[in-house]
Amino acid sequence: MPVALSTPVESRWEALGTSAVLLVTDPNALGRARAIVKRELEEIDRACSRFRSDSDLQRVNAGAGRFIPVGQLLIEAVQVALRAAELTNGNVDPTVGDALVLAGYDRDWRLLEKPADEPEQAESPTIQAHVTPGWQAVEIDREHAAIRIPTGVRLDLGATAKAWVADRAASAVHEATGAGSLVSLGGDIATAGAAPEGGWRIYVTDDHRSAPGGQGQTISIVSGGIATSSTSVRRWSHKGQTRHHIIDPMTGTSVIRTWRTVSVAAGTCLDANIASTAALIRAGCAPAWLEQLGLPARLVSTDGAVRLVSGWPAQSGSL
Repeated sequence: MPVALSTPVESRWEALGTSAVLLVTDPNALGRARAIVKRELEEIDRACSRFRSDSDLQRVNAGAGRFIPVGQLLIEAVQVALRAAELTNGNVDPTVGDALVLAGYDRDWRLLEKPADEPEQAESPTIQAHVTPGWQAVEIDREHAAIRIPTGVRLDLGATAKAWVADRAASAVHEATGAGSLVSLGGDIATAGAAPEGGWRIYVTDDHRSAPGGQGQTISIVSGGIATSSTSVRRWSHKGQTRHHIIDPMTGTSVIRTWRTVSVAAGTCLDANIASTAALIRAGCAPAWLEQLGLPARLVSTDGAVRLVSGWPAQSGSL
């Protein structure tokens, strides 16, 4: 996953079960910018967390079959998720919550049992979801600010909410301070405003916690966002088998790995994340699909081979 490198000023902390990194071009804006980002993250957590009993999302899940009044932020977040499903023909589907629970992802990521190190190999799916996901069945009543999902369905916004709030937070910092800003959440990166000289330098690799070097690549961007989806991180052991968090809605199981990671650059972190997640599910068809969309991407297969599409630089360079 991407990791932001040296820039004028930086702040790091833990949020939403992952690492949060804030970079701004004006040192005097850092304190205010950090407060803005923290507020955005707290608000999205209260609205969209699957691991908080008091979140709007969990109230919708608990009230499946009925319209549940919710805040405007969850309305917008669900609209974002439904747009992702439409753009990917259902590859990125917010109704896979039950499949994630059945695969053992039923608590905060930090509390899951991590698997021992193991060689990369395709897994044979053994978990089947009891309910077929179907994003078209999600209903939003905008007039009354309410959401209804079918009985037996559980929403999960993990595929879109983190990238969306990164975009929101970076824009909020720039609008409030005038500084160029970069927000990274678990390595999904959003930018707003003017970049520092030479652009925002970003290290792209499997795991956003990795230091530069090894199998990654350093690139720079002046605007937009970059996201990496991976089957190599966020892995856990459940009922004696290793699972990961990328669910194929057609099977209700962790996707069989063709790509270890897919990194995509787009106009927003959200669109980059939608494309990188869908690419893992589309497997061998992903390069042609990304090429058709004109999205620069770096795909790493399970054996470590790298494939570049749509102008992603072969060496360290700019996008």
